[in-house]
Amino acid sequence: MAVFRGKASEAGEAKVAGERSLLLGIGISAIGIGMYVPFSLVFFHHVTGLSFTLVGLVMTATGVAGLAFMPLAGSAVDRFGAQRVNLVLYGIRALGFALYPFAGSLPAFAAVALVTALADRSFSVVQQSLIGEVARGAARDRLQASTRALQNAGMGAGALLVSGVLALWGTGGFTYTAWANSLAFALAGLLVSRVRPAPAGPAAPSAGRSAAGYRMVLRDRPFLGLTAANFLTALGYAALSVLFPLYLSTWLAAPDSLTGAAFTLNTALCAGIGVLVAGRVRRSGARRTRSAALGALLFAAAFAGQIVLGTLRPGQSATLGALLVIVVVYTLGELVHSPSGGALSVSAAPEPVRGRYLATYQLSHSLATALAPSLFTALLAVDGRLPWAVLTAAALGAALALLRLERHLPAEAVHAEPPAPAAARRPATTAA
Repeated sequence: MAVFRGKASEAGEAKVAGERSLLLGIGISAIGIGMYVPFSLVFFHHVTGLSFTLVGLVMTATGVAGLAFMPLAGSAVDRFGAQRVNLVLYGIRALGFALYPFAGSLPAFAAVALVTALADRSFSVVQQSLIGEVARGAARDRLQASTRALQNAGMGAGALLVSGVLALWGTGGFTYTAWANSLAFALAGLLVSRVRPAPAGPAAPSAGRSAAGYRMVLRDRPFLGLTAANFLTALGYAALSVLFPLYLSTWLAAPDSLTGAAFTLNTALCAGIGVLVAGRVRRSGARRTRSAALGALLFAAAFAGQIVLGTLRPGQSATLGALLVIVVVYTLGELVHSPSGGALSVSAAPEPVRGRYLATYQLSHSLATALAPSLFTALLAVDGRLPWAVLTAAALGAALALLRLERHLPAEAVHAEPPAPAAARRPATTAA
């Protein structure tokens, strides 16, 4: 058994052709994202000269349109390949940010924002599909972990970089930031073009059914269950950015500086130990369903901790210590769940229709992100602990669903490495 697992591990951990270029491109792209996402309303207001109200309306409308475009992006991946669509999206984002400083009128800004938002919203679908296209086995889990770590590090670096630019040139620096974003996306696309797809694996039973399109996805009940479990977990992912600051300021009456400390700790841990934690989980041989369920359970523990904290309401120093512990537990849940959950969705999708499958899966995340602000604020208005109770139940439900789906999902999705044959697991017996 040990020999079998060792060989499987070597095969699963094989480097992807062009992997360094892929990861470097992802890191550079994340720096570009970090240069505008934390300041999005202010960024576009100063780049275009339009009012905050108009910028906000355009961003909301284009964001909703981007969600509607995701299924089309999935179909494009299945028809043209993830790498080609990935390069097109990088090109659109590069062109969009190059044009933003010239989009001073409302129609011009709306047009540029719409095209750029379509590319932004669909990018996660295409990037997940690209990982499935260039890697197999445990290499998918490793790339998922590396990608998340680089995205956190890159976004943090981008936010620091734009802060320095603004300190030197004032709000006029936003124009230079837009062009820097354009250059970052163009360079990322150039690097990703050097990646080579993995050799095709054995044909799946459904290989000839790609024409079925989204009807095939809707008939796949185990995958829809996996998508529903992802929706429940995605609500937890939205908690740190949406619920946490409101909960601190309203229910705990804590200083706003604690929000910054929590975000900094989360980002530093994701960037610093994300690959190490994912590697430890991967080397343990845990099934992807079980490691993803463990991540959901850690989320539930962190959310339950918020309920306890909101009930006791200790002094400021005790609150700070408790919050940091809760954020560490929450971040560990994120680091355990994300690589396994991502690789599970990629590997559960039949290769000929992977783009459509992952577009459906990612829609659950986008819908949870869109629903989170209104849901959390409504629950918070009733009782500060109520949204955390709902999130605890959602995370526990996701963990239970993942465990129950395990025997219904394809074996190559559940196992990062092929399970040892039964004969290899049982000691040989000899006649007396």
